[in-house]
Amino acid sequence: MAAPSKPDHPDGARTGWNPRLALLVAAAFFMEFLDGTVLTTAIPSISADFAVPAADVNITMTAYLLTVAIGIPLSGWLAERFGARRIFCTAIAVFTLSSLACALSQDLATLTLSRIAQGAGGAMMVPVGTLVVLRGTPKSELLRATAFLVWPGLLAPVLAPLVGGALTTYLSWHWIFLVNLPLGAAAFAVSLRLVPTVPGDPGRRLDWPGMLLTTVGVGALVTGLELDSSHPGLPWAGISAAAGAAALAGAVLWMRRAPHPLFNLQVFRTRTFRAMATGGFVYRVTISSVPFLLPLMFQAGFGWSPLHAGALVAAVFIGNIGIKPATTPLIRKFGFKAMLVFASLASAVTFALCALMTPETPVALMAALLVCSGAFRSIGFSAYASVQYADVPPGQLTSANTVSATLVQLGTGSGIAIAALLIRTFDGLGAAAQDPAGPFRGAFLAMAVLMLASTVDSILLPRHAGAAVSRPGPAPGAAPLPPRPAEGRAPRR
Repeated sequence: MAAPSKPDHPDGARTGWNPRLALLVAAAFFMEFLDGTVLTTAIPSISADFAVPAADVNITMTAYLLTVAIGIPLSGWLAERFGARRIFCTAIAVFTLSSLACALSQDLATLTLSRIAQGAGGAMMVPVGTLVVLRGTPKSELLRATAFLVWPGLLAPVLAPLVGGALTTYLSWHWIFLVNLPLGAAAFAVSLRLVPTVPGDPGRRLDWPGMLLTTVGVGALVTGLELDSSHPGLPWAGISAAAGAAALAGAVLWMRRAPHPLFNLQVFRTRTFRAMATGGFVYRVTISSVPFLLPLMFQAGFGWSPLHAGALVAAVFIGNIGIKPATTPLIRKFGFKAMLVFASLASAVTFALCALMTPETPVALMAALLVCSGAFRSIGFSAYASVQYADVPPGQLTSANTVSATLVQLGTGSGIAIAALLIRTFDGLGAAAQDPAGPFRGAFLAMAVLMLASTVDSILLPRHAGAAVSRPGPAPGAAPLPPRPAEGRAPRR
């Protein structure tokens, strides 16, 4: 293997745990995550205003998600080359100004171009903001930091239909973008004060072959996932996904030998980081399918109204928020391995129970099940978000962060695409003839089985995986914590 890339210099050097900075980055993430899906409920209104078919408006969502996906791999190099503070502030400015351009768009082409610019800003906000927080946070405070950073990914998919529907119904679709203006302006002003200023590395070279292969690979995979959901009858989805996988394989082979690779692939030697790329990827795929499957099952399977379905799906949001204060204490008490096994196994059980729901099931029982599902989802998200960086050396943090952000994007898209494929598969088996909710039941059961793969991966983790993060650090001036005894051996007297 070639020599690793130049060690990441301390851009945003450690300044101690800063909750305000973590909250700022989380708010920026929330804007980016929310805008990825919030436009769904406004498609009919945009279609009517622009006098185009509703199906054509989907290009605005695809363009946004594709730009975010292909922009993430480059963001790590930009942060190292020009400084994380400069790139993060630029990302907020680009995202905010392009939101204004989206609101002022008079035709579909202009809206699509504005969404591409918005996606470029979002692609920089996600990984660079995380990097800013991680570099200023000691290991002992990483659980607290990730508790702030995880909530946008948990809440945005659940709140997007409600927010988009309310703004479109009571105001207009333009307000979906206009609300970003005051939020973006405030985030930009606060970031100038909170994000530490450290110069970039003018000599840091860009791995052009690695960047091109990675960009093409990620872009083709995301395109294939989108085509599988929107045009299932065409062969282009499989062709695009296969081309993307081939390009990414070429990127890996290149970066293993390149003198200055885009990513330092040695980060995968860290077992806790690999857990994010194996079991964690499966976990995100299955969890991401829930906000997609539930509303469809309630409306197409049970015959409920969108308002009725949306109100019940909000129970997932209640579970996400309700368990959040207990997530960090639980991980500190039981460790990452135990909580990851519990979260994935419990989530698989909730998926199986969702498959058993019928229109006659008491609403209170359904709501209780979805609250539990949201709680388990929150525990797993928080655990994976923290454990992946627990043992990563400082010099590999930028590579780890960028790879993680890319896999998160692919995992989320894969969850929706796989769920849609499962619905079509079970629908083709004739399940809908006797039970309109049959295809959705089959999809939930399949996702439950898939989730068990994440459980197996978590079981294989070392017993004290990520202990540097899960164990609270000593108070200032106090003696360091004693080491844990070796596994399977009693401590000497």
